Amino acid sequence: MKKVVWGVLSTAKIGLERVLPGMLKSPMCDIRAIASRSPAAARKAADKLGIAKAYGTYEELLADPEIEAIYNPLPNHLHVPLTLQAAAAGKHVLCEKPIAMNADEAAQLKAAAGKVLIMEAFMERFHPQWLRARELVRSGDIGTLRVVQFLFCYSNTDPANIRNRADIGGGALYDIGCYPITAGRFFFEAEPRRGIALIDRDPAFRTDRLTSALLDFGSGRHLDFTVSTQLTPYQRVHLCGTRGRVEIQIPVNPAQGGQTLLYKDDGSSLAGAGVRTEVVPESDQYRLQGEVFSRAVRGEISLPYGIDNAIHGMRAIDALFRSETSRKWEEV
Repeated sequence: MKKVVWGVLSTAKIGLERVLPGMLKSPMCDIRAIASRSPAAARKAADKLGIAKAYGTYEELLADPEIEAIYNPLPNHLHVPLTLQAAAAGKHVLCEKPIAMNADEAAQLKAAAGKVLIMEAFMERFHPQWLRARELVRSGDIGTLRVVQFLFCYSNTDPANIRNRADIGGGALYDIGCYPITAGRFFFEAEPRRGIALIDRDPAFRTDRLTSALLDFGSGRHLDFTVSTQLTPYQRVHLCGTRGRVEIQIPVNPAQGGQTLLYKDDGSSLAGAGVRTEVVPESDQYRLQGEVFSRAVRGEISLPYGIDNAIHGMRAIDALFRSETSRKWEEV
């Protein structure tokens, strides 16, 4: 396949340290240019990663006729505006999560998505450990999946960090709560019907620093999760069925390019005697995500997750934020 030529909007840490190193390993991705509002920052990032072009404005990069696809890891409030600019310039867009600040804003991308490809960057959906876990669910190996339980925490109290700025989409639900929501939708292969949340906000930042939520997927299927930006770092997901359980050890940030572990529990012993470990081969979820999107750009496959999928995810986040105020179940 002819490589897809990519440009990158901003020198965000997620891009420089994870996404771009993964994509640079791929024979399908040519990372040709990177842009920043600081020309010096763009040049430094380009030199570090071996990227040919560095631009001092986003507009210059979007005007580059060589660029076919854009990776957009800008702060949350800029996801939709810059994705729309990129689409208007005829570029396909892989946009970081969450794709918007709310579902109505995400819906602004629908018209553009009819002309170019736009996908929300949930890289874990392409990791073999998630795909294998879903195979086990589909096979009936654990009976009927009834509960997805997710805990995801990290500790960040830096006032200057964008994750602690409420005005631009900071906080736990936007930043990491979107992963459990994606997990529920991915493993149940359905959309949530209603949700309720308990949210604790930082008194200075006004971001949600601790959010616990319950989403009802109908037919007796529940997603429950807790996410926090101010707890000891940890992440784990349990898929609980009527005859067994699957546990993904590190569901979102496994060692990049390394092996991962799944635990299959037949429920025969509370002490763990029924747990069997399955080793998932080495992989890089960021490379795999970039390759899937690149293949879709070349027309080799259909885009697996489009704007409608992203809008459904934002509707769940919207419902949970409404629940914070109403203190009731909210329809998704």
